[in-house]
Amino acid sequence: MGRLDGKVALVTGAARGIGRSIAASMAAEGARVLLTDILDLEGDAAATEIRVQGGQALYVSHDVTTEQGWRRALEAANDEFGGLDVLVNNAGLFLGKPLAETSVADMNRLLAVNVVGLMLGSKLALPFLAARASRWDGGGAIVNLSSVAGLIGASFQTVYSMTKGAVRLFSKSLAMECADLKLNIRVNSIHPGVIDTDMAAEVVRGQMEARAMDAEKVQRFMVGGHPLGRLGRPRDIADAAVFLASAESSFMTGTELVVDGGMTAR
Repeated sequence: MGRLDGKVALVTGAARGIGRSIAASMAAEGARVLLTDILDLEGDAAATEIRVQGGQALYVSHDVTTEQGWRRALEAANDEFGGLDVLVNNAGLFLGKPLAETSVADMNRLLAVNVVGLMLGSKLALPFLAARASRWDGGGAIVNLSSVAGLIGASFQTVYSMTKGAVRLFSKSLAMECADLKLNIRVNSIHPGVIDTDMAAEVVRGQMEARAMDAEKVQRFMVGGHPLGRLGRPRDIADAAVFLASAESSFMTGTELVVDGGMTAR
């Protein structure tokens, strides 16, 4: 038996990287998974790969910044899989710039995806999650992807850090609200270190420009920031997401799960 047998999960930003790994891991543990993204070719391919491996998955194009987009995605989960038990707010954007070079338009673009999208999805998913929460030990689950940049300061990532810090406290506050309303929905956040994905490549490019360093030096600098001596892998975060979606974490809500190779322990 899988750890998520019978559950329905919606994973945003699931076309590649961390989101794709989370969707695949949840499907492998028995969940029926709705993958959403705006990268339709990659998203379709990710869902097809899960089905080829014996899992149940569907891809839906989804702009997380709009209420209409969220309603379509949640209705798809309900119509195709019978409801929703797990919401993974993974979709996100990175920006690596000195603050002096950061525009209001830059900030609004990150806020729209990293904060507004997560708020909309959580708000609109609550009735779907609550409707099936009594079926599970631990009830429904919302898993929000933050970052170590939401815990500690990071040069040349001021606006990105601002959005990820917002995710951290949003998650804690919503966890308390769900508990006070007795919705039987747990809300937790994951805080990855630097994970070897396309977004990590954006981090490298941003650091190269801001620090006037070549790619090799930036890579050594980034790896050196993790006491375990390597960048994270998408599966490292997927394993944490499966744990937070499963009954194994049934007494956890409002917490932050740091998966950073020791970066923030210094």
